[in-house]
Amino acid sequence: METVRRAVIDVGTNSIKLLVADVRGREVSPVHEESRQTRLGKGFYETHRLQPETIAHTAEAVWEFGEIARERNSSSIRVIATSAARDAVNPRDLTNAIERASGLRTEIITGAREADWAFQGVATDADLAQHPLLLLDVGGGSTEFILGHGQKKSFAHSFPLGTVRLMEKFPHGDPPTRGEFTKCRDWLKDFLHHEVRPQLEPALKNETGEIQLVGTGGTTSILARLEKKMDHFDREKIERTVLTFDQIVAHRKNLWQLPLARRKETPGLPKTRADVILTGVLIYECVMAEFGFQQLRVSTRGLRFAAVMDS
Repeated sequence: METVRRAVIDVGTNSIKLLVADVRGREVSPVHEESRQTRLGKGFYETHRLQPETIAHTAEAVWEFGEIARERNSSSIRVIATSAARDAVNPRDLTNAIERASGLRTEIITGAREADWAFQGVATDADLAQHPLLLLDVGGGSTEFILGHGQKKSFAHSFPLGTVRLMEKFPHGDPPTRGEFTKCRDWLKDFLHHEVRPQLEPALKNETGEIQLVGTGGTTSILARLEKKMDHFDREKIERTVLTFDQIVAHRKNLWQLPLARRKETPGLPKTRADVILTGVLIYECVMAEFGFQQLRVSTRGLRFAAVMDS
């Protein structure tokens, strides 16, 4: 089977991510990965209108990543956009700006496609493909819940719940007050109990065998780096990380009491993620509490791994 080098640029609500990989069937070998925070969802959730400034930053980042992909001899470059783009009243402003800047066309993918690809990507890890999984892909604007075993999914849904969306819904001081934390947590617990549980619980009950909770996306990679005090991204170390519920709670308690400047100095926490990590860690804590999971396995694979296979 032939090996093909491909690139995927993922335009998210919080950041733009590039994956250049050598693909051979279902084997994906990353050659280059990079992330740039453009905060496309900034100021978005009141009007659902993408802002000119964040559109411009996003288009520039896509152009830069396109150039890197070409320098790395990618045979194809695919641009996909997720939650903020699909929820926007002005998505063409974004897609037109990206095409003008880079010459690349952008696919705005559905929540169902995002959930499907997230699961396919994580299942490229042969070890994880052997067990029933509840995969949680927490993004800036949406969170995908996917339940399945191997290549077979029994539940997949994208919910309007994300780190940037939650941060804008519940703005907080620096550092956050106890009242601000409680308000955000209580809303989140209510959302999970009344919106997510009624849809997910029947599928959980039908699954045979112990279900492993797996997190993919920026938040879980950062939590693994915080736990191991890692200064840089190391896929092997991150993917060997299993976090207990108590460890998640300890990280949440520590992060929510620190001012932003102190969070930016925390070993393992990228400075550009020091704000959204608050809502990210809280989402994982509340999901684990709601559904009784005591452990969280970390995966660095997901959406882009499947999109690059599908190119």
